[in-house]
Amino acid sequence: RLLILYGSETGTAQDVGERIWREAKQRHLHAEVSSMDDYNITNLPNETLVVFVVSTTGQGDPPSNMKKSWRFLLRKSLPNDSLSTTRVAVLGLGDSSYVKYNFIGKKLHKRLIQLGATSVIPLGLADDQHDLGSDAVVVPWLESFWQTTKIGIASDNASPVIRWNVEVIKNNEGVDIHIPIGEPQQRLDMAVKENIRTTPMEHFQEVRLIKLKNENDPLPSEATPLNYDPGDVVLIMPQNSPTSVAKFLALLSSEDRSVENRLLPESVLQLSVLHEDMPIPECLKKPFRLNDCAQNYWDLNVVPRRYLFEVLAYFTTNELEKEKLVELSSSTGQEELYSYCNRPRRTIVEVLADFPYATANLPLPFLFDVMQPIKPRAFSIASSPTLDRGEIHMLVAVVRYKTKLVAPRCGLCSTWLASVEPGHRLTVAIKKGSLRFPKEGIPLVMVGPGTGIAPFRSYIMTDKSKGLNRRMLLIFGCRNQFADFHFEKDWKNVSESLGRNFKLVTAFSRDQPHKIYVQHRVKEEGQLIANLVLNKNAYFMVAGNAKDMPQAVWQALTDSLIKYGQLTEEQA
Repeated sequence: RLLILYGSETGTAQDVGERIWREAKQRHLHAEVSSMDDYNITNLPNETLVVFVVSTTGQGDPPSNMKKSWRFLLRKSLPNDSLSTTRVAVLGLGDSSYVKYNFIGKKLHKRLIQLGATSVIPLGLADDQHDLGSDAVVVPWLESFWQTTKIGIASDNASPVIRWNVEVIKNNEGVDIHIPIGEPQQRLDMAVKENIRTTPMEHFQEVRLIKLKNENDPLPSEATPLNYDPGDVVLIMPQNSPTSVAKFLALLSSEDRSVENRLLPESVLQLSVLHEDMPIPECLKKPFRLNDCAQNYWDLNVVPRRYLFEVLAYFTTNELEKEKLVELSSSTGQEELYSYCNRPRRTIVEVLADFPYATANLPLPFLFDVMQPIKPRAFSIASSPTLDRGEIHMLVAVVRYKTKLVAPRCGLCSTWLASVEPGHRLTVAIKKGSLRFPKEGIPLVMVGPGTGIAPFRSYIMTDKSKGLNRRMLLIFGCRNQFADFHFEKDWKNVSESLGRNFKLVTAFSRDQPHKIYVQHRVKEEGQLIANLVLNKNAYFMVAGNAKDMPQAVWQALTDSLIKYGQLTEEQA
């Protein structure tokens, strides 16, 4: 038996775990897949072969569905030979732009070895920053796993495995699909209060300040404070655009599909269990309409995984298509796959349209294996729980860019958020963020370029509303003072209220011939920062998603501590 355990926060590690499960089924193995916390971890010593697929969240934290089992594995009372008869393989999924890159994968692998387990292949560390995403490591790691363990019988033409039975049913209207977001205690029913573009129309980037209000509060004066802290994030579940939905449904209802395969938008689908260890998600247990699934469940904007090309290659009836699809899904065709799919960010709907014979022949159940569910997006909360009672504010940069494809690429969630009108109702979830602000009285240095300023706005305005007055240095960066200087009025008000204890330093990168970024301002303020950090125990915090910015800021801080604190590079 092969046991596959995953620790997944957004669903990516679960996807990979289920992919390994499918390959095991194709090899005629008895395989089971589960989240780590849904498995009785005390049975682990009785397992002979276990694959772990784990992601890392926040600042090196374990995903929520492996926290309980991870705490158990860390118990000091566990004997060092607990897993002496268990063989393991560990695959970590991470993002090298974060400091704690693949932290949990590394820690789990180390702990399993400490408990006596034998690692059948080296620890795999997949990086989402790679051109091919996590597949760049996952694919060769999996090939190595099968070659090393020599379990199961591989077949070049094995039929793809489906997770669930799916059928079209008559005389049923179906129910609306609502993907659960966060934990039940984290959810809030909100309505859009304001949705305002904050940057000029001619500015390269559309940024919007979106204010949500508690739907259960009748009047602002009666608003109930929401239970969140500065640094927390709000989870949003977006919808697909009407254009994407129409294109996708047209492919499924096309006359190119056989009569028995043709799916009308209003078709009602019913899922049923096929494998005991592959339960149906709660939101899909009742009959639902295909058009609702296309709008609210499947992510039509996602760049497809390699597995899609494997499935399409199996079902196409056209030799030219088959040749191309086999190449794109092969180990030797990964550069070709990158050029065709990953580099231009080609969506799954565009890929299906490019291979009409395969798409026309794709059976209904396989849609639930090649399509991916919409995942919630996290946004830093910009509002203050004490000042903006009953409200949640988000500063959203709308993702839109050009590739070699004719149609611009658009972010699913940010584009949808930009389109929602005041009064629109939505369910959100509040989740603890990775920023941990210090206790009262401790000085703070904050670096927040662009929309990275949001969590600092939440913290500073909360501090101000409580009458607190600590030393704070805020370094903010954007392109132009008169285009994307977010919350400018707020910073002026804070400066007037807090006086010398609050200092704002700005870096407007395009307002002069030479570019000035936040890391340059960190160096310029080096003496003050070194004094605050070394003598006043100040916190130094960075927020924002510019790719190289955190490392550049870190280097500027290190240089300042060496220069003004007389530290060695190692001490800094």
